[in-house]
Amino acid sequence: MLVGITGGIGSGKSTISKIFESLGVPVFNSDEVAKNSINTDKEVIEKIIHQFGDVYHLGKIDAEKMAQLVFNDKNALEKLNHIIHPKVRAEFKLWIIKNSIFPILIQEAAILIESGAYKNLDKIILVVAPLEERIRRVMNRDGVTEKMVRERIQTQSSDQEKMEYANYCITNDGKQLIIPQVIEVFNKLKKP
Repeated sequence: MLVGITGGIGSGKSTISKIFESLGVPVFNSDEVAKNSINTDKEVIEKIIHQFGDVYHLGKIDAEKMAQLVFNDKNALEKLNHIIHPKVRAEFKLWIIKNSIFPILIQEAAILIESGAYKNLDKIILVVAPLEERIRRVMNRDGVTEKMVRERIQTQSSDQEKMEYANYCITNDGKQLIIPQVIEVFNKLKKP
């Protein structure tokens, strides 16, 4: 069974994924694969430079420069996604083959719905958290301003929009315990 974990930036997708991993479920982190390919895949790097100019510094993408380009311009973001998504899809297909012995496989991605990747999955788990909590988490994690976080949030579908696609919802608001919620979903996924 292929399962997706999605949610807005700062919702706690990676935390939920780590709990699933501790339960023996392999997790493919699409966002990490995308970040890695931006910095290591020659074909992706060439396409990014061709499309956006030299946004690299000392062999690594200048994340702040790139964020300014794509999070303020929907067309630029679509162009970047058009470069990266085929690579992530290809890596995910290989990963599925390598992990085919497992009954449940998880793909974690912030834009699982927006990218259309959800169409290839059997179940979707949505991770939700209050907006202000998400903003605080991302500011602390990434060392960015509130304005920058809000710009990123604007490029993603809302929780309400994603809820239409979700089979399960985990609330990560810092008040409700998340491990029991994950175990409940895990047990439901294991049932035929």
